Amino acid sequence: MFRSSDIVLIAVMVSAAALTYKTKREAEDQLAAVQKIHAEIRYEEDTIDLLKADWSLLTQPSRLQKLAELYKSQLELEPVSAHQIVGLGDLPAKALDIQDILNGRQGGVADNSGNTPSDGKDPIVTGGIAQ
Repeated sequence: MFRSSDIVLIAVMVSAAALTYKTKREAEDQLAAVQKIHAEIRYEEDTIDLLKADWSLLTQPSRLQKLAELYKSQLELEPVSAHQIVGLGDLPAKALDIQDILNGRQGGVADNSGNTPSDGKDPIVTGGIAQ
């Protein structure tokens, strides 16, 4: 009736069907996860757009002007006058501390002339990686 090759072929077909079903199920799960991530991205983008709109409304010059006038006495706000705007050369020199003196650095503002020191290094310390 059944030969051993028939039984083997039936077992192979059943295992292939099970593997196909398992693969399909995993693909559907992955697709659902991707769709969920896309939905979260759309939600975050909508939230960002809403926050940008809120920011734009909150920073309207007319609104800020009204608030400045309303709270002028509490905030002691005054208009900026022309003498308050200064150039880089008008700023006071940076105070030296003991480490600057030991390292041979000098305080003050950077040289605006574009000249570089003789060692070729930039004299401005910016907090970057030390050379």
